[in-house]
Amino acid sequence: MKLATLDDGTRDGQLAVVSRDLKTAHVADGIAPSLRAALDDWAFIAPQLDLLYRQLNDAAPRRVFDFDPARCLAPLPRASARVDGAAYLHFHELAHGAAGATLPQAWHDAPVLWRTASDGLLGPRADIVLAHAEWDIDFGAALAIVSGDLAQGATADAAHGAIRLLMLSNDITLRALAGDVTACGMGLLQAQPATAFAPVAVTPDELGDAWRGGKAQLPLKVVWNGNPVGHLEAGDDMAFNFPQLLAELARQRRVCAGTIVGTGVVANKTTRCHTPGYASIAQQRWQEAVEGGEAMTPFLRFGDTVRIEMLDERGKSLFGAIEQTLKRPEG
Repeated sequence: MKLATLDDGTRDGQLAVVSRDLKTAHVADGIAPSLRAALDDWAFIAPQLDLLYRQLNDAAPRRVFDFDPARCLAPLPRASARVDGAAYLHFHELAHGAAGATLPQAWHDAPVLWRTASDGLLGPRADIVLAHAEWDIDFGAALAIVSGDLAQGATADAAHGAIRLLMLSNDITLRALAGDVTACGMGLLQAQPATAFAPVAVTPDELGDAWRGGKAQLPLKVVWNGNPVGHLEAGDDMAFNFPQLLAELARQRRVCAGTIVGTGVVANKTTRCHTPGYASIAQQRWQEAVEGGEAMTPFLRFGDTVRIEMLDERGKSLFGAIEQTLKRPEG
């Protein structure tokens, strides 16, 4: 099923069920007031949401309305916790290579995780509002899962069963600040100010056969100022799948329902048959540096637009699109 959160003026928004084609929706106020509440009682609430979803796709129940992504908050505006992982090692190999180093072996042995902001998550049409372009503002197309409760020490198989929803995100990073905070061992919290999410979260079964091996085996498209810059395959070059990322988080702690675990920026290796482009400006700049030249691609400028979208096996939008514009604060 596909779920969205409508902006009704509250912090957690109004839960809605969205049709498979993303054209219509139905509020779920008679089932759960918010996605946050639904996740807390998923075994009881999910079957009711699924019944409404099937009715929405098969017929036209009462109170149906046209779905408008502009009315959406992030599917989960406030998460219990949120971490990102280094699932796509090629991205980090390029970062190290551009600095004249190699990726440590430990990154290959187990997923590296870092904590990110779990509040203030943005909807799919929210502007990117930042004061200084000199912060080297970068987009970052990534995938994430929303977890149910998971016991400490859970295996990857157990973690697979705790995956409730999949989401698509734009992880904005201030690259000029990222080096300083990571050098201090503090992660990217201060360098990642505002993450936006596509309008709907989907249950893994919505991917059909493309949900294989704990990965979303589907194409990801990134468009910058109307120009396609990335056409990546999310299932390729993913060194650690979602169950492995979630199990790593649970290794020393209990994971609470409503926790978001992200992949980090999606990155594919260039092959003879496939030039995937990039899902982050930094990746392109690192590639330019590794190839022996100077990094030429500029970071985002005010007025720039970014569109991120994943297509299903029919070539249709799976999550809906993230469409954002970089703007200065008002006043």
